[in-house]
Amino acid sequence: MQDNLNKYLTEIEILHQQQLYRKPITYIPISATKVLKDNEEFLMMASNNYLGLTHHPQVKKAAIKAIEKYGTGSGGSRLISGSHILFAKLEQALAEFKSIEKALVFNTGYMANVGTISALTNNNDYIISDELNHASIIDGCRLSKAKTLIYRHKNMTDLENILKNLPYSHTKLIVTDSVFSMDGDIAPLDEIVYLAHKYNALTMVDDAHATGVLGKGHGSVEHFHLQGKIDIQLGTLSKALASEGGFVAGKKILIEYLINKARSYIFSTALTPADIASSLEALSLIANDNSLVDKLYDNISYVQDLFQQNNIDINLTTPIVPIIVHSNEKALQIAQKLYEKHIILSAIRPPTVPQNQSRLRLAISASHTQEDLHFVITELIKLL
Repeated sequence: MQDNLNKYLTEIEILHQQQLYRKPITYIPISATKVLKDNEEFLMMASNNYLGLTHHPQVKKAAIKAIEKYGTGSGGSRLISGSHILFAKLEQALAEFKSIEKALVFNTGYMANVGTISALTNNNDYIISDELNHASIIDGCRLSKAKTLIYRHKNMTDLENILKNLPYSHTKLIVTDSVFSMDGDIAPLDEIVYLAHKYNALTMVDDAHATGVLGKGHGSVEHFHLQGKIDIQLGTLSKALASEGGFVAGKKILIEYLINKARSYIFSTALTPADIASSLEALSLIANDNSLVDKLYDNISYVQDLFQQNNIDINLTTPIVPIIVHSNEKALQIAQKLYEKHIILSAIRPPTVPQNQSRLRLAISASHTQEDLHFVITELIKLL
């Protein structure tokens, strides 16, 4: 048995040598932006909790109420044990929020991507994917039997060159993140939709980092005024919506098909009542109160001003701020020095980003104070 495990030990040693070894660090969250470790308080700058709703009193109250009324677990998959009444409410709310016919909730955004892409395409089809798409999209393409073609990041000339050489009548699925998780830039969805219409292709957009952020919180379709023109909208409940889960939204026939064909939906135990209820409450808060998103963008503008005051030219359009330092070692060193200042800021290394593109990824929240942000940017600039 030990001989069979030696190869894994070798791989771990290589990861250490390449400064790519990872391990989770345990923290105790005490607010949307603060955590405790060893009884010391740290400022969290690595979370995707963009609107700070994880600790919103109404969201917490909704989760507690659901547990008291419905219990802690679901007990099985939705097709075997039945679908909880809260799922119907959440899926209807998501469809209305995304201005589309119907929505389907998955257990995670990863499972939504993997299940949807692998279910919708077969060996006669083509998937055309941005080179910087999230790993869940990449894995969905790998599980699919379709031929996957990669276009250069946000390069519409490259995308069109691929599309015009594919059979017009075959199913073609263009899939992209709307906000790219490690760079914070936005896909040119309006141009993608134009090319999709021109070359008879379906469009799928992953709004994981756009829901609650772009388009007054409604996402990239609202941001680009493309209602009714994107075939498949995917999102997550675990970032700005501060809960757990993912979803797909589209035409009614698409959702019916996925219920019957998406393996990550069919064979997974359903989310808990607390997950669903907290998502519903967070969604309601965003839909009915623009102040959360407005505060987020006030903080984004404030951070951009701080950088520019220090002669660092940066143009921020989302809460994700990539500080590219190239080497794995340097990214780890800066992250460690910030940690010593009680700032948690992630060192992002391959395979999450390409080789020689290691970076620090700063994530802004509506719950950060200007004092928090000033302290972080000041300390970061010193190290850069």
